[in-house]
This record gives sequence, C-alpha cells and structure tokens, in this order.
Amino acid sequence: MAQREIEVILTRQLASYLAMPIFIVDPAGALIFYNESAEGILGERFEETGEMPASEWATRYAPTDEAGAAIAPEKLPLMVALDEHRLAHGELWLRGRDNVRRHIEASAFPLIGQADRFLGAVVIFWEIAS
Repeated sequence: MAQREIEVILTRQLASYLAMPIFIVDPAGALIFYNESAEGILGERFEETGEMPASEWATRYAPTDEAGAAIAPEKLPLMVALDEHRLAHGELWLRGRDNVRRHIEASAFPLIGQADRFLGAVVIFWEIAS
C-alpha cells in the first residue's frame, strides 16, 4: 500500500469501524479502500481486489440505470465528487461480482484535508429495498 496522507488514513480507519458501506478513492480516482459492509454489496472482499484504477472499478460492478443502460463513469456520484469537488447523490443499479443486481443509493463527497489539500473522494452507499 502506498504512503497516504493522515486524513486518508484516518478516513479509512473510520470506514473500517462503520456499518454503512463506504468506498474511498485517491485524487486520480484509484480505489484506495472499501469496508466490510461494502463487500456484501460489491460481491467480493477488498482483500481480493486491492487497490485498482478508476477505469477498472467504474466498470467492474456494471453501474446501470433502471432500464439497464450503462452509466458513464463521469456520471457516477463518486466521480462527480472527484472531478467537480462537490457533493453528489444518485440512484443506480450495480451488478456485484456475485452476479446479483442491486438497486443502490449513493452520496459522495470530496475529501479535503488541512490547508485545502484535495485528497480524493468518499462515497457512502446502501441497497434500496425493493
């Protein structure tokens, strides 16, 4: 694992203690971490995937709209938070690595450290009961 800023380390630590699914990316969009609660939705453990570039994770879980049409990576709430440095929220459907399609609601925010350093973004998401 690469050396990280203290704010990123603490965010990851916090995520590991929370029961809500959380996914963290660096300023380039590369996956840094997702917690155990996210593993259930994504259909695989973080220890199995490790860190990965945005181009991989944005398509790995097949994000789609309600009709099943692919959502462009730049339209995903996490990528909006990352690219535009603002809060973003949305609904989408993910097909986890367990091949289960899940209706997801996601809220993402940029991770801004001390001295206004941009450190990446975080998304908190959950499955919407049908």
